[in-house]
Amino acid sequence: MNRLLFLCTGNYYRSRFAEIFFNWHAEQRGLCWRAESRGLALVKENVGPLSCYTVRRLAAHGISTAAHQRLPLAVCEMDLQTAHHIVAVKEAEHRPLIQAKFPTWIDRVEFWTVHDVDCAAAEEAIPLLEGEVMQLLDRLAARVA
Repeated sequence: MNRLLFLCTGNYYRSRFAEIFFNWHAEQRGLCWRAESRGLALVKENVGPLSCYTVRRLAAHGISTAAHQRLPLAVCEMDLQTAHHIVAVKEAEHRPLIQAKFPTWIDRVEFWTVHDVDCAAAEEAIPLLEGEVMQLLDRLAARVA
């Protein structure tokens, strides 16, 4: 099983959505990939295991979050070492954090541009995130085809 690592700031909204959404679709496609997610700078203001935006959008897709009720986790070196592919969801926000904390990994990270709620409403950001995840699934599926 190949391991995909999604990174965001708080591991509460964007990376958690990407992880759950990716895993659901990867399983439907029979891909040998499993995603996990971590945060680069956990935020104390995040309450509970998942953002309400994540829960609502996944529910709208018929994807349950019942099995995903863990609290946000901070990324560590071992997470990076065991990942076959790494995605940070917003380059402008996450490149500096990765450069500061894990500089030797910067060239192995794929960067996207999906804003957090301070820059874009969830109704705008999550569809972009879904599109990025679906494109990534297509690329990974093409590797084994």
